[in-house]
Amino acid sequence: MIRSALFVLPVIAVIIGVLIAVLVERKSKSPLWILLPFSGSFLLSITLFDLMPELFSAPETKGISLAVLCGILLQIFLEFFSKGAEHGHVHLSDSGENRPYYFSVFTALFIHAFLEGTPLAHIETLSIAVFLHKIPIAMVIYQFLKKANFSAAGTFVLLASFAMMTPLGLFLGQILVDSSLLVYLDALSAGIFLHVSTVILFESEKGHRFNAKKVLAIVTAIAIAYLL
Repeated sequence: MIRSALFVLPVIAVIIGVLIAVLVERKSKSPLWILLPFSGSFLLSITLFDLMPELFSAPETKGISLAVLCGILLQIFLEFFSKGAEHGHVHLSDSGENRPYYFSVFTALFIHAFLEGTPLAHIETLSIAVFLHKIPIAMVIYQFLKKANFSAAGTFVLLASFAMMTPLGLFLGQILVDSSLLVYLDALSAGIFLHVSTVILFESEKGHRFNAKKVLAIVTAIAIAYLL
């Protein structure tokens, strides 16, 4: 039952994100903005508390460190195409809002979402972090698609495809659970998590400002992650 829930949670997160986006549509400052720094801090904390110690319990620590760095670099590369949707904002192109442009955005998002799934095969606390992380991303993607004037069918197909990427990554993680390759895939994912979560913390508020509510959300997320 628990294993089945791991596959379903990312899909539920996308559904929740879309519903929230519909309910608070076009509000300039929804109270739900606080979910972004909370989810980023929670993802960072679970990565540091659970994923990183497991990675570095393996003997090949230098190779694992290299894979983590490759994950950071991969995420930076992906964000050239995804326009930053992974950390809560995305911008339409000023010069070329065409099919190749949208294809590049969603290809990058699909790769990101797929690689999120591989560590969930054996670190179940990450499923909660990924669940919370995907809600604001789904909100942003829905708003992006609506602004881009996608049809209802096109919007559904892209959101459904995005929702399925993380379960597919989880499936790969389960296939490779006894393989030495999995630790390097997990390290790649850890680098992605580290980059995305830290960017969220510093860019989720205009002017990179920190205020009391944001700090409280961050501290609360860290405390919850520590207790899990």
